[in-house]
Amino acid sequence: MIKISISKEQNQIKSFEISGHATSGPYGYDLVCAAVSAVSFGAVNAVIRMCKIELHIEQLDSGYLYVEIPNDIEPEIKRKAQLIFGAMYISLQTIEQEYNQFIQTIEE
Repeated sequence: MIKISISKEQNQIKSFEISGHATSGPYGYDLVCAAVSAVSFGAVNAVIRMCKIELHIEQLDSGYLYVEIPNDIEPEIKRKAQLIFGAMYISLQTIEQEYNQFIQTIEE
């Protein structure tokens, strides 16, 4: 199962952590894993390019991703990053609604 933990502070996403594997199909053909990867990596890349900030990122080949938004960014940049990561969270919840036996989102 893929577990996604979204950490919020003052109703804003501070960080998120994704771990595990969906095992909803054979390796290389797992649509749930592919969807989660596409949504999360797309959001991370969008924030880096559009907001021009350095995120704290930890990634392992085992299906682990941790991303943290820095504290010391301008309010307008933070707003943009929140919009992008908020859209990511909604997309991941949408995947969870359809495939809840393979993915779980948790808000902390």
